[in-house]
Amino acid sequence: MALTLILAAMCSMGASGVPGLLSPRTSPWGQRIAASLMALGAVLGLAGAYLGYAAPDDATLVLPWPPASRSFIGVDALSAFFLVPIFLGGGLGSLYGLGYWRQREHPRSGRKLPLFWGLLMLGMVLLVISRHAMAFLLGWEVMALAAFFLVSTEDHRAECRQAGWVYLIATHIGTLALFALFTLWHWATGSYGLLPAASDALSQSVKNCLFLLALFGFGLKAGMMPLHFWLPGAHANAPSHVSAILSGVVLKMGIYGLLRMLSLLPDPPVGWGGLILLLGVVSGLLGVVFALGQHDLKRLLAYHSVENIGIILMGLGLAMLGRSAGRPEWVALGLAGCLLHVWNHALFKSLLFLCAGSVLHGARTREIDRLGGLAKSMPWTAAMFCLGAVAICGLPPLNGFVSEFFVYVGLLRSVIANGGNGAGLVLAVPGLAMIGALAVACFVKVYGVVFLGSPRTRGAALAQESPFSMLAPIGVLAACCVLIGLAPMLASPALNAATASWTDGIRQAPMRIDELVPLGTVGGISIAIACVTAVVAVATAFRGRRAYKVITWDCGYARPTTRMQYSASSFAQMIVRVFRWVLRPRTHLPRLGGPFPRPSKMHSHVDDAVMDRLLVPVGHFFERLFHWVHWVQRGLTQHYVLYILTTLLVMLCALMPMEEFYARLFVR
Repeated sequence: MALTLILAAMCSMGASGVPGLLSPRTSPWGQRIAASLMALGAVLGLAGAYLGYAAPDDATLVLPWPPASRSFIGVDALSAFFLVPIFLGGGLGSLYGLGYWRQREHPRSGRKLPLFWGLLMLGMVLLVISRHAMAFLLGWEVMALAAFFLVSTEDHRAECRQAGWVYLIATHIGTLALFALFTLWHWATGSYGLLPAASDALSQSVKNCLFLLALFGFGLKAGMMPLHFWLPGAHANAPSHVSAILSGVVLKMGIYGLLRMLSLLPDPPVGWGGLILLLGVVSGLLGVVFALGQHDLKRLLAYHSVENIGIILMGLGLAMLGRSAGRPEWVALGLAGCLLHVWNHALFKSLLFLCAGSVLHGARTREIDRLGGLAKSMPWTAAMFCLGAVAICGLPPLNGFVSEFFVYVGLLRSVIANGGNGAGLVLAVPGLAMIGALAVACFVKVYGVVFLGSPRTRGAALAQESPFSMLAPIGVLAACCVLIGLAPMLASPALNAATASWTDGIRQAPMRIDELVPLGTVGGISIAIACVTAVVAVATAFRGRRAYKVITWDCGYARPTTRMQYSASSFAQMIVRVFRWVLRPRTHLPRLGGPFPRPSKMHSHVDDAVMDRLLVPVGHFFERLFHWVHWVQRGLTQHYVLYILTTLLVMLCALMPMEEFYARLFVR
């Protein structure tokens, strides 16, 4: 029953954009039909995912493709767990698009976006339910191509086209790694089926190669540092609900692939878990540090995706260390933190991107320093963004606190069990704490500059609240963040089922997360903190009614302007200086000269460590190195005919003796 519902949902979502191709470019009915089919698919899919872990029937579908083998698709608890954010994000994002990306306002791309949105959902669902490498790669490629067309929706903009091409190149580099991975898997096991390998079927060198290929291919899709170079540009330039699905769901397909592959490899060495844990700490710290130096709201949120992927990898690394050490409690705590943060990140990051889209819809800019004072004109967006910011910082009483709490407890228990030995485990705990502290500083900057103070531009001053079609999906995501934060025990059945499904593949007795962490106590702590927060908010509001309005200290300026406020650069300047060795910010100071200097301004910028400082310079080097090729490629047809003739003559000379060549050339 679960598989039937999921297949029906996949077909409904995949075909949702087809009716729009038959409607006029400015007609809204194609988009409305697509949203209706997406909503229907989301309901069917969520019901199927619930049955997939609550009442699994181990149903599979056997297809006679490819001819040399048989392709299986099926649903287990791990697949069902990852299907939830796919269906929820796909349905809510499509409804959000009705107000954010109206077809009559975007006739150029109004039909393209719903079509590839549906194909993206189809590819991800097929990927997650695949039990065969061919079906997995088919879903992977459909997802990759659909995401490329979604990223380059506004292909008339140069920066959008560039972001799309960078994404396409990056994702196909990862696809090549997956081809090598499954080819080696078939060579070692004799099958393309995604079934656990026997302990004596693989040598340690083969297992290490499989692990490294999986880590590279899936880590590139997940945005793991330093393989994240495609992510900031793609998320910043895509439409905001596309950015939400890319960050909240598409990145998790890399995590799913890594989880699925690791469950098939027996007897992992300690180094695997240590490497994943190290990459998680590096991704988390560098992701949030680079986010602090950003001035683009969506680019800032994109770097926080790298940060949260790091937290997910820290949980996965702990679980792998538990497998290697034979400690099922580490596996349960690490995997619970990893999986629950997959859900939580899908919720609060989608919430934040949709709120950023609301800001862009109202103020017509995503530059942080051109905003300000939006809490007055966009109160619902401001409140929901604040809620998402609290959640992503891992603060109670919201959902981000619960999943990070699992990782904290698991890391602390592993440190205690090792007697304080193991530098990786010891450093991971303060690393996770530092990630949370820097995230708080970053979102205090964002919220203060964007929503508080006074409007810095006319666009910010004229901004209006978004329509209900945009606010409703935002409200649903915010309610889910609150629900998991206050009642984490509601997620424990899905967590326990997914953990058991993963440990079944590695033949290890699973432990229930509620046996290790009293979820009722965690929920009680969250509720207590929520009550205290509410009391403080009410008291502050009541006290504010009797406060006197006086001008703040303005350094002697009697009439301060809107420019005399904290900017994104000045707010984070102290922290950016601390991490100057890695951020390497570039500051362009104004040039003033003469008795009547022209207007000028200061600008600061933080380049990406991989894309701007490594890949682009290397690309320019090879471009200069092969510049002579331009002399050959002049676009003249007669030159190309001459090249072909010359090549044929060279081949003839190489394939036959010289005497025979001359005899055929000059003698009849």
